[in-house]
Amino acid sequence: MTSIGKLGAMQQLMKGGKMMPANVISDDSVLVKKIVSDHNPEGLDYDVKPLLHIVEDILRRSTLTSSEHSSMGELSNVDHVEDRNNLPAYTNMLEALSVKIDRISCEISYKILSGVDAHSTTVSIFEMLTIYKWDVKLVLALAAFALNYGEFWLLAHIHDTNQLAKSMAILKQLPGIMQHSTSLKPRFDTLNDLVNVILEVTKCVIEFNDLPVQYISQDVPAYNTAFKHIPVAAYWCIRSIVACAAQITSLTTLGYEIFTSNDAWELSTLAFKLKSIVDHLKNQLGICHKHIGDIMDAEAYRMLRELFSRPHTDNMKIIKALIYSHEDVLPLYDGVSKKRASLEALRRKNVLLLFSGLEFSTDELLILEQIYNESKAHTKRQDNRYELVWIPIVDQTSEWTDQKQIQFESLRDSMPWYSVYDPSSISKAVVWFIQSEWKYKNKPILVVLDAQGRVACPNAIHMMWIWGSAAFPFTSSKEENLWKDETWRLELLVDGIDSEILNWIKEGKYIFLYGGDDPEWVRRFVKEARKVAQATQTPLEMVYVGQSNKREQVQRVFDTIIREKLYTHSWSEQSMIWFFWTRLQSMLFSKIQLKQVDDNDIVMQEIKKLLSYDKQGGWIVLAKGSRIVVNGHAATGLQALAEYDLMWKEQAANDGFETAYKDHYGKLHSVANPCCRFEFSHSMGRIPDRLTCPECRRNMHVLTTFQCCHDDNVEEDFFVSSVSPPTTT
Repeated sequence: MTSIGKLGAMQQLMKGGKMMPANVISDDSVLVKKIVSDHNPEGLDYDVKPLLHIVEDILRRSTLTSSEHSSMGELSNVDHVEDRNNLPAYTNMLEALSVKIDRISCEISYKILSGVDAHSTTVSIFEMLTIYKWDVKLVLALAAFALNYGEFWLLAHIHDTNQLAKSMAILKQLPGIMQHSTSLKPRFDTLNDLVNVILEVTKCVIEFNDLPVQYISQDVPAYNTAFKHIPVAAYWCIRSIVACAAQITSLTTLGYEIFTSNDAWELSTLAFKLKSIVDHLKNQLGICHKHIGDIMDAEAYRMLRELFSRPHTDNMKIIKALIYSHEDVLPLYDGVSKKRASLEALRRKNVLLLFSGLEFSTDELLILEQIYNESKAHTKRQDNRYELVWIPIVDQTSEWTDQKQIQFESLRDSMPWYSVYDPSSISKAVVWFIQSEWKYKNKPILVVLDAQGRVACPNAIHMMWIWGSAAFPFTSSKEENLWKDETWRLELLVDGIDSEILNWIKEGKYIFLYGGDDPEWVRRFVKEARKVAQATQTPLEMVYVGQSNKREQVQRVFDTIIREKLYTHSWSEQSMIWFFWTRLQSMLFSKIQLKQVDDNDIVMQEIKKLLSYDKQGGWIVLAKGSRIVVNGHAATGLQALAEYDLMWKEQAANDGFETAYKDHYGKLHSVANPCCRFEFSHSMGRIPDRLTCPECRRNMHVLTTFQCCHDDNVEEDFFVSSVSPPTTT
């Protein structure tokens, strides 16, 4: 063909590639009005994903790179795809739609070769597809394009090695095109970019079509917006398919010379248009998925609550609901064998569920492991089988990094009991449930389930810290019985921490436990106490126990005691101090959990006093053997000792040290008339609605406090759910 002939043919042919007038393009609704009005699906549901898989495989392999770098590895992949294509899903789909695909392919070629403009060609294709849903329309048009596009590249790949392909390639002018492949590569890349965006939009439309209708409708704004935008997306996809087909047709009929920069510009413009569309669809799709996910999570949460309200023959339904498990997955990790395990290991056993984040202190873990091992020995003696399972609760809205995985595996491997193998298997509904029903807020809790899956204790961690393995089997009834037998005595405060104090108790000595963060107060308190003990010939021992926080200040007090050789015993190990205050706080929360917070509970009132004095700067506890004589404030306790010579020396000579000091402290305390305060961290689970002051017995005011954690070691890692649990009736 002469240059003039080619130019004329090109002008006729490329009418199909001309852009529409600007005023028409600017309004997509004008373009799709007829298409939408003709859209009349018959109600048949075609699963076009198998067909799209074939089409995508053709389009992914139809590249210039593939022809230059074909290998045996690629051929083996092709064989694999062919094997999959023999599956019934593929065969049935092709039988139902192959004729339509051929007709569309012919229609595209005919319209392009006839010089019909791109818009008219696009509309004619939609007219052939009126009875199909939008996702089916797109996949059928893509399949029709893939027939010709795939044939073009198949011949390009094998025409050098196959005589039949070589002869066909000559008819399509492929040898000349391939000789200029280097200069044409940027144009082919532009075409491939557009094809990839068409695939993206098609997948988005399919995904919208597959959304579960029982969870979403057009009442949801995002879904309604996408629903209205899908016809526009379908139009521009098929319009782009026509443009791509026109480029390949022009190459095979007119030769590589006419593949101009204007052609590449048109393809780039369409790709930009479709990228904008796919970004919009993906955004709406994300909102829809969140809406559906929230509804499904709320439904799962309600089902979980209902499940716990019903009786069961064993615990497996409950366990499976909490620890998501496919039939072919081993969801547990055995801390002894270091292998994965099935949920059958928990069937008909008492199960202790340990919920926590990844921040688990070494002190907590060591003591918990000791109690666990002692309780295991209990189990063998009493034939009362039980297992402990760690269920890590992580923020699923944040990225699960390699560092978090390493941290999780390190903590899991340090535990001798079962753990959940994959933290992501714990659903949002389960997190909601343990937050609302068991008051979990990222502080470790230990929920006890009996062999039938009933809750035997909503949080046994408190009784574990207080009584250790003696609290076995860690049920609420056991906790109540332990409190019935308990009194306000020194062993309750120090049991299991310091054996030396237990020896002093047996010897009937007077014992001062005290704490504070002021080295000067400690120096004066020790001096005055020793002075009074010597004057009254009282066998007195003293133990500095620190405070519940302020580790740095407490350490400075330790240093002062050692440097100045103060005549007092002290707990130099932070783990001992941590366990003392953890047990004391656990006593308060154990009472709250059992709803034993009334004013007549002496133990409860004394615990509240001690915790309050600690927050006010310092505290003292004076005991005679096991019996606690004074539970008081640091400043008042020191003042009472300092006024020995002036105020109560004579009474001490007549009534003894104990009575005289107790009376004088009481007088000073009544004048000072201090009231108490309590601080409940957000990470604490069961916070009472009201508390009475243990001093004046009035209801206490509720305040909100913001406290800096730099010096006070305040817990910051409380869990806040991204979505609040749904309200249920």
